[in-house]
Parts: sequence; structure tokens; C-alpha cells
Amino acid sequence: MKKLILFAFAAIFALVGCKNTDNKNTENNMKQELTMTQEWDKVFPLSDKVTHQKVTFKNHFGITLAADVYTPKDAEGQKLPAIAVGGPFGAVKEQVSGLYAMRMAERGFVALAFDPSYTGESSGEPRRTASPDINTEDFMAAVDYLSQLENVDPERIGIIGICGWGGIALNAAAADTRIKATVASTMYDMTRISGNGYYDSEDKEESRHAAREAIAKQRLSDPMAMAGGVIDPLPVDAPQFVKDYHAYYKTPRGYHARSGNSNDGWRTIGTQAYANARFLYYINEIRSAVLVMHGAEAHSRYFGEAAYHYMVEGKADGYNFIGKPNPNPDNKQLLIIPGATHCDLYDGGEENYIPWDTLADFFIKNL
Repeated sequence: MKKLILFAFAAIFALVGCKNTDNKNTENNMKQELTMTQEWDKVFPLSDKVTHQKVTFKNHFGITLAADVYTPKDAEGQKLPAIAVGGPFGAVKEQVSGLYAMRMAERGFVALAFDPSYTGESSGEPRRTASPDINTEDFMAAVDYLSQLENVDPERIGIIGICGWGGIALNAAAADTRIKATVASTMYDMTRISGNGYYDSEDKEESRHAAREAIAKQRLSDPMAMAGGVIDPLPVDAPQFVKDYHAYYKTPRGYHARSGNSNDGWRTIGTQAYANARFLYYINEIRSAVLVMHGAEAHSRYFGEAAYHYMVEGKADGYNFIGKPNPNPDNKQLLIIPGATHCDLYDGGEENYIPWDTLADFFIKNL
């Protein structure tokens, strides 16, 4: 099998040398024009318990974000708690974040799923570019938007971040005190993996220097080159977690034409800024409620557990910074789902692993 990329400057899902057969999808989605598809094109059916509306709003970088707002059908005239949902990293709102938002709306929340900057139906170019600052701002801009809706109580707003956006959600919660409750589901710390590789296997100066040199050359030779996306066809001897990604992103279960993960990924240099940042530094100062949820069998479980322990205790394996214990540890929770893998918490998998009512109870209690 071709060597798996462990150092994630290029992409967290790529195999070295893989070629993508979906370049036309990339070409069709590299344009800046914001066009909102009005027909239902999610990878999940619309619930008959909610109403759905497509909306746009701007973040403080001037980028227009496209989003879906889901509202309970039986809540007319009420001021409701609200939740903004983002992720996974490289996905679009027609996939996981939209499903999470809809399930929360079924349980009484106004829920918004957005396409991040440079992604999906949102504006910004070059397309499929990542930024720790801009991505964190995307969450806070979603809170701005929800706060101004007539049917939302602005004092009762939470967020959900999935996969790479789980880490981004924690970063947003550390920065924005309007966020009263946060769920990080099957989370990645994108700054840690981009700088250290999987399981911190490349956490040394020599590896980072080599990667920096490669990216510097890439910026001059072909800054628009794409890398990553889930490899297809799938090698027989691919690691199980790569097979799990393929089973979601490359099959009717989760494939979407606007999703980078379903096609050819992100700009090769697109995560350079993540590799030079460590954005969970202040999560031990989050006073609001946080629930970190991870599958017991997930390859990424160590991200969620480390983030939880650092958030509560001010120290954790894998982090070389040490802070004080959290001033409000009692509203922090770590929920491990027995038997679940990373992608099982995207849509529940075959065993319906996602405890939707538990998530709703957490938000009801803390919003």
C-alpha cells in the first residue's frame, strides 16, 4: 500500500501519489459566485417535524456564508434556544452538520448548519482554503446571525463542532462568551495533527522543517494544486479508518458533489496556517458547559480525550503547554460511545450510535 500521509500539511485523508477522478467537480466549484441550490440535495431526508430555510450571512472577514436553518414546526411565536453546527473539516452542510442541525431542531432548537468560508455554497476564494482565524470566526458569525433572529433567545445559544470542527468549536467557545454550551463530536485538533502528524509521530523539528520547505516550494510552483480527499478506488490493505471514511464520503451514504472530502480535497497549501498554530491553548478557561463525545473505537479518540483533560485539568498528553485547572470543571463532560468508530458519529452508522436525546438534554440543561 502506498505510504499513508501522517504529516497533515497536505491532507488528513490522502495517500501519497493518489490521483482523483473527480476533477470536474472541483472545476465546477472553484468559482466565487455564491449560488444557492434551492432543491433539497442533502444526503439525508428532510424530517416532517421541522421547517427548512436557506440563508446567508457575512462574517467579519467580509465572506458570505451559506447556511440552512432548521426550526421545529410546533414552535411558532416562541423564543427558542439555538445551536450553530459546523463540520466535519472538508465536508459541506448537506452532509453531517445538516443532519445534526435537523435532529436538534426536532428536539426543540433553532439549528443552523453552515458551509465554512471558501467551502460549498459559501463565498471566498481561492476555494477550499483553511484558516484557524477565519474558521473560528465562521462559528462566531453564525452566533451573530442566530442572535438576531426573532424566534431565538440570544442568551441561549450553543454550538456543535464535528470532526475537525470539534476543535474549532472549542476554540470558538474559549473566545466567545456568548456561546453557552458546546459539543465537540468525534473531534480532531486540526492544529495538532497538522503540526505533529497522527499520534504525534512527526512531532519533531526535523519533520516540521521538511514539511515547511515542501510547502514553501509548493506556493511558488503550483499554489492552486489540490490534495487529499478520500482515496478512490480504495486499496485492499487500506487502514480501517480510511475504509470508514470511504464508506461515508465515497458512497451514496454521504457523497456530495460540493464536498472536498468526497472529491479531491483541499488546496495543498491550504492547511499551512493550521500547522503553525495551537488553538486549544485557552480551552482550560472555558467557563461554559462543554460535552466532548467520541467513539470508543475511533482512531481519533485521543484528540477528544486530550482536549477534555487539558480543558479540565490544564494539562494533557500531547500538549506541551500547561495551564491552570478549569475554574468551572463541573459542567465539562467526556462521553465515550461503546463500539463506535470515528465515522459512526457522522450519521449514527448501522447501530445508530449517536445519542440525540443525550445531546438535546445537555443543551436543555445548559442553555
